[in-house]
Amino acid sequence: MQRIRRSSNQTLLLLRGLLDQPRQWRHGYDLSQETGLPSGTLYPILVRLADRGLLESKWEPAPEPGRPPRHLYRLTAKGSAYARNELEADEARALDAPEGSRA
Repeated sequence: MQRIRRSSNQTLLLLRGLLDQPRQWRHGYDLSQETGLPSGTLYPILVRLADRGLLESKWEPAPEPGRPPRHLYRLTAKGSAYARNELEADEARALDAPEGSRA
């Protein structure tokens, strides 16, 4: 029997944030501020989503000398569909769950 793997609450939070502006390039720092996810949680999720073709990523050149370049992220078309599907499935699970069983 194949196990159905659902997205973690942290991944759902990130997907919700990205889906607010799916074609907008976003900095990891901004996503961290928006979602409240610490960098040690956020960046591994971003890498996994990018590895699965759900996110595009690119480097933004340093805005001024002496500053490091910054990574930018946005959902792909496949990622937008995945995000909507995962968020809908999460809402359906919440409706099906007995009262008080979801954190």
